[in-house]
Amino acid sequence: MLPWVQLDSAMAPGGGELRLKQRGTEFSIMLGTNELMNSRLSGSEEALAKLSCDRIRARRSPHMLIGGLGMGFTLRAALSELGADAHVTVAELVPSVVAWGRGPMAQVFGGCLDDPRVTVRETDVGALINAAKSLYDAILLDVDNGPEGLTRPANDALYSLAGLSRARAALRPGGVLAVWSQGPDRSFTNRLRQAGFAVEEVKVRAGGKRGARHVIWLAAKPGESGGKRPA
Repeated sequence: MLPWVQLDSAMAPGGGELRLKQRGTEFSIMLGTNELMNSRLSGSEEALAKLSCDRIRARRSPHMLIGGLGMGFTLRAALSELGADAHVTVAELVPSVVAWGRGPMAQVFGGCLDDPRVTVRETDVGALINAAKSLYDAILLDVDNGPEGLTRPANDALYSLAGLSRARAALRPGGVLAVWSQGPDRSFTNRLRQAGFAVEEVKVRAGGKRGARHVIWLAAKPGESGGKRPA
């Protein structure tokens, strides 16, 4: 068995150290003793993108906001589903994560950061949501381990009733807020409904057909149901 080798580290917002490790062709991003993501397990992150794209596929020039770059699995899956007229904005708060995607993990990212449809913003996704009004067709949140996150207490604001209401305002009519989580959370489902969303909860496997069961919430803003958005 090959040993893990630490390639780099970066300070996580709010404290703690993110560590990028490699073992052969496998990569891992750790926070302390917790593994946040692994290059061998991408199924649920890809499902986050595909399920969201299914709901906006017929829209003209859709604009998607992805909160959290990670290992690029959600971004790559979204680009494979969206047409040439789409635009994807990625918000990543840790510059080193972007650098890892262009450097040691370039093969994992497969050039997706250089796709002309992609804009990377090194900022808090919450700031982009708060500044937007009916701007996005889809907002995808994969910034932590879900509503009960562990990397950054400030992320709680995204999942609060006020934060969900701001996300709803940032979506175009009929747009979708998709949220990845390590596990179920009944209180979060209730908050989504209180914020005015129609909610669907989908369970997916971390490794596609194997691995832990993760949860994706698909929360639709009332309005047009996926047809062409207003010009």
